[in-house]
Amino acid sequence: MRWWLVVATLLLLLVVVTVSDTQARQRPRNHDSETRRGKRKRDGQGHVRTRAGHSRPLKIRLIPGPSIPVDPGVNQGNTLFLDSYKSIHEQKSSYNVIPDPDLSLDFSGDSSVPIYPPEPVTPLTQEEIQRILWREEEEHREEEERLRKKDEARRQKRKQRKEKAEKQRQIVEERRRAEEEALRLQVEREEEEWRRHLEEEEERKRQEEKRRQDEEDRRQKEAAEREARERERRLEEERWRQEEMLREQLLALGEEEEEEPQEEVEDLQERVEELQEKVEELQEEVEEAQEEVEEEEEVWLRGDVFEMLPKEPEEPEEPDLLPTPIPRPPAATEYELKEVEAEVEEVEEAEEEEEEEEEGEERKVVIVESSRGLPPGCSISDVTLTCDNAKLTYFPPLSIPELKSLSLEGNTISSIPAEAFNGIPNLEWINLKKNKLTSAGIGAKAFKGLKMLRRLYLDGNLLETVPADLPPTLQELKINENRLTEMDKNSFQDLSSLVILELEGNLLSEGNVNPLAFAPLHQLSYLRLGRNHFRTIPQGLPPALLELYLENNLIEEISETVFNQTHSLNIISLRHNRLDETRIAPLAWINHRNLESIDLSHNDLYLVPSYLPRSLVHLVLVGNKIERIPGFVFAHMEPGLEYLYLSYNKLDGEAIEPESFFGTYQSMVELCLDHNQLVSVPSGINEMTNLHFLRLNDNKIRSISDEGICDPNYSGDSTLVAVRLENNYIDPQKVSPTAFSCVRSSSSVVIKPQKTK
Repeated sequence: MRWWLVVATLLLLLVVVTVSDTQARQRPRNHDSETRRGKRKRDGQGHVRTRAGHSRPLKIRLIPGPSIPVDPGVNQGNTLFLDSYKSIHEQKSSYNVIPDPDLSLDFSGDSSVPIYPPEPVTPLTQEEIQRILWREEEEHREEEERLRKKDEARRQKRKQRKEKAEKQRQIVEERRRAEEEALRLQVEREEEEWRRHLEEEEERKRQEEKRRQDEEDRRQKEAAEREARERERRLEEERWRQEEMLREQLLALGEEEEEEPQEEVEDLQERVEELQEKVEELQEEVEEAQEEVEEEEEVWLRGDVFEMLPKEPEEPEEPDLLPTPIPRPPAATEYELKEVEAEVEEVEEAEEEEEEEEEGEERKVVIVESSRGLPPGCSISDVTLTCDNAKLTYFPPLSIPELKSLSLEGNTISSIPAEAFNGIPNLEWINLKKNKLTSAGIGAKAFKGLKMLRRLYLDGNLLETVPADLPPTLQELKINENRLTEMDKNSFQDLSSLVILELEGNLLSEGNVNPLAFAPLHQLSYLRLGRNHFRTIPQGLPPALLELYLENNLIEEISETVFNQTHSLNIISLRHNRLDETRIAPLAWINHRNLESIDLSHNDLYLVPSYLPRSLVHLVLVGNKIERIPGFVFAHMEPGLEYLYLSYNKLDGEAIEPESFFGTYQSMVELCLDHNQLVSVPSGINEMTNLHFLRLNDNKIRSISDEGICDPNYSGDSTLVAVRLENNYIDPQKVSPTAFSCVRSSSSVVIKPQKTK
């Protein structure tokens, strides 16, 4: 450090000498002014007075110590000393150095300029200068140490932030994996429940199919019975005609004279015998027909329908006109005539016995039905009682414990007493559609005792609230076309087994449906709320919901959180509402992994909505005002969109971008763009390798290029089955034969008729 101090001292000395020389040169001109200015500035206490009148301490001036040799006659070191001074000055030295009063050097070479001695100052010793320099060096080291510690602290904080971010990332990753695992387990569980639900649905459909088949068999049996009776009636009429003819002929024979020749008598006898044979044949046919009717009635009684409707009392029929005893010729004896009369009487007695047996069976059926207490117009088959459109005004009192199904559709029943189902406690299905039921008319706990009830249909009544105390075994509930105006949190209390709920055609809205109303429905999979007055999606949808139908409402927006709990949703139908793409929240359903079908037809959409579900397969946008399909709008879907319906919109020549169908090239199966304003085949269709059906009819297309629909470079199997291009402006004569090379059959391309230009 000593050499540095020596150089600095020399440099400062040189600067002071140079400044003194310059001042000496300028002193003749500015001596008076400088003297006056110095007097004004200087205070008697060694302070310089500022403009405001305050004083400040003077800067310390240093002089070289006696140990520093100076050669006043040498000028060649001026440059070195000046550079050293600049270096020292750049280090922001806070003091000036002046030479000793006895030391005056002239480096200018001009001896004519006088050199004035500097003002007297207090000199500093070498030790003081050394202490000042050491102090500055120590401060410099402290500053460097402080900066080093600051950098170290900053690096330490950055390292801690990195470690914290890494820990948070690991926690988020673990949480995400746990959520994915839980979601996977939930999906598997829901798939299992859905399969079980499908099996139950299949079983229900089989039961309904069996019931329909039984009904069809019953109708066929009734038709066969009517046909047999009609045939019996025709045979009876034929028999009566034959008997009338015999009677007339016998009367004619009785009026003839006894003197007729024997030959004529014999001829007449032969004719009589022939007629008798015909009568016997007719009687045999009648007996066979009666036997067939009896067999059919036995089958009827042994089958599903074991009780028939009581027959209307028939008017007593006139006794059959038996053939008159045939008069014998004179040769015939009276004994022979008596034998003929005896045979006729036996035939009459046999027919009367058969008629009595038939009437006895009819009376038996009527007695059995009367014992059941069924009102007129009702019929029972196996374990099903049907009283549809029977003009009933009250709930019929029944006592049939084995009854499983009861249908009272199309009557005018307005109330259900509390004890209505006491005699039929094992009902599984009740149909009360199209009656006059009111909420006040249904007795308290009327359905409570039905421990096996599975299905309850109350469509087309006057209900204002959901009936209370429904049995917990209920799986299907339909209350469509009523006057429901309220659903509180207890409306579906204890209905944890309910799978299907239909509430269409009522007066429900988000204002009168409690968000907790659906909370008890843990297994609800199918919900219909169409034709109501909802403006938003109802809150609190059941977590197990698979299908949601909200057609014909007033829905204007879809919020971001409305589907947060329904992760199993598979189908959503929002047809005929007031939605536009700006009112669908970006995160409303994009992360749903099971949502495969969305119907947004007949809304107010101007663009194909963005942020559609990743798992979407089926998208219906028919009847909107869509003018454009944004690029990459389907790119995020996995495995990809398969069915896209954009019919009856406003797509024109600039509506479809080259990237509009990106992401559907390997998945699209059916694409409908008919009834728009397209002027050409949209780009990207020729890249759809799995496309089966393409509809471009009723547009403004004028030509079909060779690569518009089919890709000539594609070497795989053709999948396109049908193409419709009618009602455009295409000239069929100008269409290239290779334009439809990828279509399986040329007959599947519909290109006629076309509009006139």
